[in-house]
Amino acid sequence: MEILTLQLENFRNYLNISLNFQIGHNIILGNNAQGKTNLLESIYLLSTGTSPRTNKDTDMILFEKEKASVSLQIKTKFGKKMVDMELSRSDKKKISINHIPILKIMELMGGVCSVYFSPDQLKLIKSSPESRRKFLDIDLCQMSKSYFYTLNKFNNILKQRNSLLKKYSPEYTKETLPIWNETFAAEGAKIIFQRKKLCEKINIHSEKIHNFLTDSDDVLKFDYISSASGNDIEEIRISLLDNLNKSFDKDTRLKYTTCGPQRDDIKISLQNIDLRSFGSQGQQRTATLALMLSEMEIFHEVVKEYPILLLDDVL
Repeated sequence: MEILTLQLENFRNYLNISLNFQIGHNIILGNNAQGKTNLLESIYLLSTGTSPRTNKDTDMILFEKEKASVSLQIKTKFGKKMVDMELSRSDKKKISINHIPILKIMELMGGVCSVYFSPDQLKLIKSSPESRRKFLDIDLCQMSKSYFYTLNKFNNILKQRNSLLKKYSPEYTKETLPIWNETFAAEGAKIIFQRKKLCEKINIHSEKIHNFLTDSDDVLKFDYISSASGNDIEEIRISLLDNLNKSFDKDTRLKYTTCGPQRDDIKISLQNIDLRSFGSQGQQRTATLALMLSEMEIFHEVVKEYPILLLDDVL
């Protein structure tokens, strides 16, 4: 995929700017606090529907402005595509593809595929498992709309199950929970299976890329850690369902679901040393970059086209 044009209005520090990009590599230079990162953020926003820097859409609207807009034209193997987004302080964001409004964020996924690296991405290794799960989910959603649908369905089931645990007595919950456990395990197994497969694909590329970046032969590994075991979806479903049944007393006591894909993690190790706890900043940085570049190769294998690579302060 290649970026052709980018237009921002009232986005972050930009009142109005229109940029034309060259086919191939584009380097953006400038002093600090001029908005270089904001440009990359806007592109990623149109790729995933969310910002890599904030959970609030209003944070991206220029101060004292009511609305902001981002327009991106790209070239893919299927031809040119225009993606537009309008952000508002008082309304939901509006998205259109080739000037046709879309109603669900799922329709955006895969339209503009991108891989984003910035110094903030070190949180993938240093921070909570949630960040690492989110990384896998964003990749999988970009590569497969069916995964996005499954993830949404699972999150709704999880929400309902947790609501049941919070609102009702263990006696009532014991009668109704098995119904939710079945659907939870069925959808959760699909998520765990796809995440595991993605980590396996990452490992095929990451060690070679890491060795190139560091000029070493150190072994870098990404292992998916889950309480549910199994080599296929059905085996994982059975294991997950068994875990749910065993955790009934714990779940009813704590009032939330204590096992499942929403609790899983990725172990990132270098020479069998867990970088999450013991890695230096330099090791974490090169491991993160190797992870992002591995994404590039996996995207190419799955969708038969390289995504847009966004590198912020990569050196």
